[in-house]
Amino acid sequence: MTGSFQLMKSLNLSLILNTIREKGPISRADVAKVTKLTPPTVSNLVRELLETEMVIESNLGVSKGGRKPTMLVINAKNFFIIGLDVGPKHVKAVLADLNANILQRYKVKIPFPATNEKLLELLKEVIYNMKKNLDESKLLGIGVAMHGMVDVKNGLSLFAPNLQLRDIPIKEYLENEFNILVKVENDARAMALGEYWFGIGKEIDHMVAVNVGSGIGAGIVIDGKLLYGENDISGEIGHMTIDIDGLKCSCGNYGCLQTLASGPALAERAIKELAIGKESLLTELTENNLEKIDGALIYNAALKGDQLSIDILHETARYLGIGLTNLIHTVNPKRIVIGGGVSKANQFILKTVKRTIETRALTKSAKQTEVMISELGDDATSIGAVALIFTQVFAS
Repeated sequence: MTGSFQLMKSLNLSLILNTIREKGPISRADVAKVTKLTPPTVSNLVRELLETEMVIESNLGVSKGGRKPTMLVINAKNFFIIGLDVGPKHVKAVLADLNANILQRYKVKIPFPATNEKLLELLKEVIYNMKKNLDESKLLGIGVAMHGMVDVKNGLSLFAPNLQLRDIPIKEYLENEFNILVKVENDARAMALGEYWFGIGKEIDHMVAVNVGSGIGAGIVIDGKLLYGENDISGEIGHMTIDIDGLKCSCGNYGCLQTLASGPALAERAIKELAIGKESLLTELTENNLEKIDGALIYNAALKGDQLSIDILHETARYLGIGLTNLIHTVNPKRIVIGGGVSKANQFILKTVKRTIETRALTKSAKQTEVMISELGDDATSIGAVALIFTQVFAS
């Protein structure tokens, strides 16, 4: 009975906290109406929330005939979350408040060759750097968005392909070091969560966020919840076969979307075209050192009117559009949000992606699926890591 009572109390606390977050400033009386809890229950639980300082009282509300009610709001600016984006080459970190306002950023290169121990040490150093001037009682948790395969339940990086590392005990290591809640998630799924809570996917219950960078991954939100699948590999659209006779992918298969539309794929295509004598501004920009070519350089050359770079970006967009059409036919989201490094070239890719979907999708409504570029920019995955802890604090 005691356990059941404590659970009910916890669920009611969460219900009240979410109601204040969504509808605040709000009076205790209105909280009771919205939650259908009794006024004494609301008063008692609000008192607990006030003691934690997660909720504060704001200016008085408007009177409806009696005494002006005291309004309740979330104390968003007084609590913090650290979010880490562990990519193929860098660790990017943000310190954010509960409104996802970024207060501090930090970026460091991952040493190569990497080992599990070196990476964990690096994450520890980054976190210490982020929290050195922080009141630790105000830090609610650490979210880690990790590229590759992740065991979410155990906070374990199963396989980070770009670092060639396996079985990294991120959650266990960081929780032992900092004695605080740590959540670990695949980077694309974390990005989707960030878009759902704080970005242009906000409150869209059927949406997909696609991270197009060194690799390609997707986070799929169905009925407001992340889709994992039976073995936690839902959203690995970068390994969808587009060309059965195509190039070999890092996963071992051939012709994956990742071999055609990721940042490295752009660079490979450009190098091949230049090798057969195509003229391009890229030759000048790299001073004939083709190894310097990457997606960012191709984008910069396109901005300067380089036709080869523009053509490569358009071709990349067609492949991406085909992949997204397959995704639409499988999941049928209301909105697709594209993020990652390649998305920065949106003026060269977005129209072609949409046109490809309009040409290939099955139905009129499918052809009109919303496709948008993330407005969170380089912070999209880091904000997603923050959202991992946010969803724990404001669990429905």
